[in-house]
Formats: sequence, structure tokens, C-alpha cells
Amino acid sequence: MSVATEIPLPGAEILDPRRFVSDGYPHADWARLRREDPVHWCARQKGEPFWAITKHEDIVRISRQPERFLNAPRLLMSADQGLGEQDLPIRMLLNMDPPEHHQFRSLISKRFTPRALLGIRERVDGIANEILDSAMEGGGEAEMDFVGAVSALLPIWVIAEMLGVPREDWELLFHWTNRTIGAADPEYREEGKSAQETVEAARTSLFHYFNDMTEDRRKNPRDDLVSILSNAKIDGEPLPPFELLSYYLLLVVAGNETTRNATSGGLLALIENPDQLEKVRANPALVKPMVEEVLRWTSPVIHFCRTPTDDVEIRGQQVRAGDRLVLFYPSANRDEEVFEAPDEFRVDRSPNRHIAFGIGEHFCLGAHVARLELEVIFRHMVLRMEDLELAGPIERLRSSVVGGIKHMPIRYRLRAAS
Repeated sequence: MSVATEIPLPGAEILDPRRFVSDGYPHADWARLRREDPVHWCARQKGEPFWAITKHEDIVRISRQPERFLNAPRLLMSADQGLGEQDLPIRMLLNMDPPEHHQFRSLISKRFTPRALLGIRERVDGIANEILDSAMEGGGEAEMDFVGAVSALLPIWVIAEMLGVPREDWELLFHWTNRTIGAADPEYREEGKSAQETVEAARTSLFHYFNDMTEDRRKNPRDDLVSILSNAKIDGEPLPPFELLSYYLLLVVAGNETTRNATSGGLLALIENPDQLEKVRANPALVKPMVEEVLRWTSPVIHFCRTPTDDVEIRGQQVRAGDRLVLFYPSANRDEEVFEAPDEFRVDRSPNRHIAFGIGEHFCLGAHVARLELEVIFRHMVLRMEDLELAGPIERLRSSVVGGIKHMPIRYRLRAAS
């Protein structure tokens, strides 16, 4: 009589971007870790070992202690040394710790408050209409790759306008952010170069571009983010060149990726849950809570790391100073102790304590911009897009950092703007 062997707990494979490409997020694995070992040691043959942190409560507690759990030593955990996904070679808010983090964040934080964004709402609305109008093809039934035609455009256009980048150069920003975040994906990797070389090339091109803009804005300042940062000072001194250029890179990449992938994943959720789409159409006031559910459901940022400064116990596990903690945000946003029926997409979910934008010291600077963009584009889509369905298989980004959809062919009918 054979004895059944216990299925081992998931390990480092929960960071493997090849799995994200083929299967999407490993929610079943994360759910098991939340139940059986929420602070789970992941040893591996290649790459640094790490603790997988999968519970909402633990991620919140760690994130609210920035002096004890640092960002700077390692922001991202490489999935595999052979895949070439490394920490971004920049110094910016995401890998700064107090007090430096606050000094840099405060330089432009007032430009990202809900009150400050009232001034750009009309422009965002106009951009959304322009994007959908270009997809109409004279009205009637049509097909398109939703990512390339809609979801990729709005966020990059908005952050480009906020930075002061002229319209003829918006495509450059889109190109650089794809190669920075998606370098581990063969589609975005520069021909003949490794993933790391692709990231370096994109970073260098963006740095050269914004260095020229900086020189211009110091002579001819305008009402844009590049002018503010170009002329900003900390302790009476201008920002060091590397930190300044890294700031621009962060704004371009972060200003694009979250919204683009939440928009694509959100539309997919509505296609897969037509009853929820009809709820919003019947009651447009549900667009706001729907956006929060889209953020919870898609959780575009897969992980960030923290490094404890001293030995600490987390749920009975002895974590040593210097160990790597990998915080899995999509897992936290499906935590059964926080969300009722977490595996159901509900446009009227309330309360919704998701942490798709992080929490604490490193809460996303552009969260209010992303929410504005998502509210605007989904309001337009809910009102104007009809007979929505997938027109082919979706293709996901190969990345252990950002959970994205590269291509999503859809079939639809589009009403004219009222």
C-alpha cells in the first residue's frame, strides 16, 4: 500500500515570469501560502533566497516601518540570474529611504493632489475621447488590439503633458518605458542585446533627452514638472544630475505602467463578467468603486522588496537582518481575511482596502493621477463600447515586476461621443 506524499509548498517559482506569461498570476499558490506558510522561505539554486510575504496585514505592517524595513539595498528580486531582470540602475523615490525619500518626494507632491489635478481633468477627458474616436473607424463593428490602440496611449500622453514633453516625442517615451520594464520579454528586448543591455540603452536615451530638456527649462522655465525639478533645490543645492535624471525616468515609467495594465486587465474583467459591466452601465455612479475593484483585481505591481535592519520575528519566523522580504501585492489583494469572496470581481465592492498602490511611506506618488485616468477612460468605455468580446488570445508580459497584458484583441461596436 503506497503512502501519498504531501505536495510541497510553492517556492521561488512564484516569481518566474514565464509562468505569468502562460498562466497569469499564481493565485492558487499564493492562496496556499497565505493559509499554510504566509512568511515562506524560498531557497533556490540560482539567485538570492528570499522570504515570500503574502498576507495583507504583514505587508501593511512592514510598509509602515520604513526605518526598519529598507528599500535601498534591493528594490526588486530577480526571478532568475539568466533572465536578466535586475534592479533598475537608478536612484529615485522607490529605492530611497527616510529622510532622503521625503526630501525628494516633497519637491513635486503638491502637483499630484486631487485638488491640483482638477486643472487637468478636462484635458484627460479630451484625450480619452480622442483615443476612442480614433478607434471608431467610422462606427459599427470593428476589431483592434486594445492595448496598443487605447490603454497604452492615455497614461503616456497624460504624463508626457505633465512633464512638458512635446507631442511629437510622446512615442519615444512609450518606447523607452516598454524597454525598461519589459526587457525580460523577447518582444521588447533590443535585437542583439541582453535584457540588461536593453534596459541600459533605454535609460541612456531617456537620460540624454531629459538632460537637454533640463538645460532648456533652467533658461526658459514653464509650468511643467521638468521645470520644477530642473530648478528645485535640496539643502540649498540643485538635485545631483543622476538623481534628477532618475526622477524623470521614474515619472515616465510609473506614470505609464500601472494605468496601462489596470485598464487592459480591467476591461478583460468586464468582458469575463458581463453582469458586472451591465451593473455599471445601469448605474454610472459605480465607475468610481469599479476603478478600485479593477486596481484590486489587476494589482499591476507584482512585488517590491524590503530588507530588515535588524533581526525580527514575523508570524513566528525568525527573519535575520539583511534577509530579503518579497512583498506580493496581488496576493495581499486576494486575502480572505480582508476581502469577502476575494476571487469574485465586484464593481460595487465596499469596503475595498486594496494596496495596489502600496501603503505607507512609499504609497504611489501618482495614485491620484492613475485613478483620474482610470475613471475617465472607463466612464467613456462603459458609455460608448458595446458588444464587447475577445477577438483572439491575449498575450501577457514576461516580467516578475509588472503584471501586464501586451496584446488583447477585442471586437466591439463604438457609439459616437455625445
